[in-house]
Amino acid sequence: MRSPIPALLLGALAGSAALAPARAEPVPGAPAAAPNPAAAPSATEPGAAEPPGATALLFETNQLGNAPPGQALSYRYTRFSSIEGAPFGPPVADRIREAVEAGPTPETRNLTVEMFTGARRMPTATYEDVPGNPVLVRFLEHHLDDLARVLKGNPRYIKNAIRRALRESAVVTPTEVEVGGVRRPGWRVVARPFADDPVRDRLRGFDALTYTFVVCAAVPGQIVSIDARAAGPDGGTLLQETLTYEPSAG
Repeated sequence: MRSPIPALLLGALAGSAALAPARAEPVPGAPAAAPNPAAAPSATEPGAAEPPGATALLFETNQLGNAPPGQALSYRYTRFSSIEGAPFGPPVADRIREAVEAGPTPETRNLTVEMFTGARRMPTATYEDVPGNPVLVRFLEHHLDDLARVLKGNPRYIKNAIRRALRESAVVTPTEVEVGGVRRPGWRVVARPFADDPVRDRLRGFDALTYTFVVCAAVPGQIVSIDARAAGPDGGTLLQETLTYEPSAG
């Protein structure tokens, strides 16, 4: 059975199917068309007169061209919430691992993605001939599923809010990332999809939800970190969910 959230997320946010899995259980299949990575803007090169758009930077950039075949990309995943009753479940500290193999072109890769370990482990997914890093979509897919369940909301509504924020109001600024002991240029993307939501009074504090993405062309796979967090009016943590690249854990 195809999971609807990745396809909806990619199609709406980026207009792209570049990260749809080629084979996955139980998330098989891929939409028909994918953008040409060579036509994408050089979004990961700070120093341009204008910063890149958030969707171009996150979804339309060749992120895997610098990921060496035969190696693996490892990401630490954490989730914490102090909401009474623990609707998000207990705190989580786990990993997502992507085994990288050569694709049919120098710009693309074939990947095998193992998301979480032990009892939390999700079915392995494989991606073929992709230029973009699927860890971004896997994180957002999992996040949207949990958020919609806790808020008893429509995943499409949440997805559309994130889409609008990334396209229309996300703030993209230069930053620096330490790579092998050297500070390298990167980009920080910050979006607050629900800050002005017309029904934010029904979001139980999640109108404060802020997404921060850090990317760097010098990091294999380019995704450095993802942070989704919301603090309640009492200062408690409604949700803090993070993904962080681990250069020595592949």
